Amino acid sequence: MTDPSTAATVTPHAFRPESDAPLPAPVAWDGDAVTYLDQRALPFEVRLESARTVDEIVEAIATLAVRGAPCIGIFGAYGVALLRRSIPDDAAFAAAAARVRAARPTAVNLGWAVDRVLGAEDMLAEAQAIHREQEAIDEAIAQHGLELIPRNARIITHCNTGPIATGAGGTALGIVLAAHRAGKNPHVYVDETRPLLQGARLTEWELRLAGVDAVLQIDAAAAVVMAREKVDLVLVGADRIARNGDTANKIGTYALAVLASHHGIPLYVAAPRSSFDFALESGGGIPIEERDPREVTSFGGARIAEESAQVFNPAFDVTPRHLITAFVTEFGVVRPPYHESISALEKAREVLRLSR
Repeated sequence: MTDPSTAATVTPHAFRPESDAPLPAPVAWDGDAVTYLDQRALPFEVRLESARTVDEIVEAIATLAVRGAPCIGIFGAYGVALLRRSIPDDAAFAAAAARVRAARPTAVNLGWAVDRVLGAEDMLAEAQAIHREQEAIDEAIAQHGLELIPRNARIITHCNTGPIATGAGGTALGIVLAAHRAGKNPHVYVDETRPLLQGARLTEWELRLAGVDAVLQIDAAAAVVMAREKVDLVLVGADRIARNGDTANKIGTYALAVLASHHGIPLYVAAPRSSFDFALESGGGIPIEERDPREVTSFGGARIAEESAQVFNPAFDVTPRHLITAFVTEFGVVRPPYHESISALEKAREVLRLSR
């Protein structure tokens, strides 16, 4: 990783909505490096880092400096293309690419993107194509999702699915942003998303920068909000979707889905086709990453539990298909029965028109 003392830093006030200064790209190709917006530093510091070696690429993914399934895929694709240039030995390169592919096991986009680049004659061109395609995919998801958002909708979201999570326009949050631009005046309840607080640090920040009306809430408040505030829908993203519709997403999504079902509130999952694992029959086969216990036993660098405490810290959970109202993809809204509609999605041959 780049020494933070030498990283490019910009104070957050430079990126307030009234400012003309744009946010730096979440991921970008920089010739001899892959640059990325370090999401660990947000929202208090906007910091750009550069990854040049396999250790730096893997560390950026594993530590969630780069996060969000589509964004990880783009970053991994650029990383492998970079490593091919710097590692001439085929065996050494294959080992390095395998390390990148395995850096986070749950999100399917990373393996999909790495495999696609490895199968291309021009790896950099393929990585750039993946990036351009994600921009078009996110725009299509936003347009398809608009039909699901009523005017003045009250929406609960979980984790972070905005532009910094996809390297483009965002998936679930991209739909909210599109609804805001369309004058639908959405109001968003943002789950803080424990234990790493992506909702508090990233989603609330992105919504505020865009001028969207948002309220940050503790995860445990979702039931009360659903009961009292006439919530219209729950809108989340996904890291991996089995062909039967079972969906892995940030830990806490399953509980949110159960609550939504109890209150009769639709739950929509916004995700690109690349997040569907068509080789996986059900969610029982999705590997669930377990993270460092210190993310639970400490908060803000201060210990809040005894060092000897036993900790269960899964990064994701799996929401059963029957709790999901529909999926929003770049090909349209996918509804039950999922064994038919997801199979149709797998067979789709439509290609978004892209300039390569």
